[in-house]
Amino acid sequence: MPHLLVIEDDADVRRLIDVYARAMGWTVSTAPDAGTGLQAFQDIPVDVVVLDLLLPDASGYDVLRTIRASSDVYVILLTALGSEAERMQGLGQGADDYLVKPFSPGELMARCQALLRRPRRRSDHSGTDPGPGRLVIDRERFEVLWDGRRVLLTALEFRLLDALARHPGRVFTREQLVRDALGVDYAGYDRVIDVHIGHVRRKLGDDPAAPQVIETVRGVGYRFRAEPPE
Repeated sequence: MPHLLVIEDDADVRRLIDVYARAMGWTVSTAPDAGTGLQAFQDIPVDVVVLDLLLPDASGYDVLRTIRASSDVYVILLTALGSEAERMQGLGQGADDYLVKPFSPGELMARCQALLRRPRRRSDHSGTDPGPGRLVIDRERFEVLWDGRRVLLTALEFRLLDALARHPGRVFTREQLVRDALGVDYAGYDRVIDVHIGHVRRKLGDDPAAPQVIETVRGVGYRFRAEPPE
C-alpha cells in the first residue's frame, strides 16, 4: 500500500484527506506542523507528501527545500494561495503538483495516484541507459549520473531530462514536454517548463547564459544535444 504523509495545520483538512486516502487503500500519516512533519518524513517510508504552504511554525517552502535536499519523493502543495506566481514558485522549487483550496479530496487522491503511475508508465526502457554523451539514466533507481557524478533531480526534473535525452537532437515544444514528461494533469502549466529546465541545466553544470547541453530553440522549445560538448 502506498504511504501518504499529510503536513497540514487544519485538523478538518487532515481528517478529510485521511478518510479518503484510507478508503482508497492508502496508509496515511498526518502532522499539524513543519517540525512534526519533517520528523515523520525521516522516520517512515513515504510515497507522496501533501504539504500545506502556510504552516504555524515554518513556511511550506522551507519544508519543501528540506525534503528536496535528500529525497525525490513526490510532493503536492496544498494551499489557499492560488496565483500563477505562487504556483510557479512552488513548482519551481521542486514540487510535483499544486492544488488550491478549497479542493476536492477525490481530485487530490487522483493526482496522488497519477504521480505514482508516471515512472512505471515511462519505463518501457527500464534499467540503465547510457544516454547521450556523458549522461547515464537509471530509470529503475530513478537516478542520473553526469560525468560519473550523481545528480539529485526532483521527479519532475528527472522526467523532463529523460524525455529530452531519449531523443537527442529532437526539438520538443513546451506543450509536448508537458504532455509527454509531466502528464495531462499539467495542462496550462507549460511556462513552468522553463523554470524546471533551468534547474536541470544548473544541476548538470550547463551554463544558463550559454547552454550547450539542453539547448533552447527560439520560438519552439528545447532539445538535448546529440553530442554534448566535452
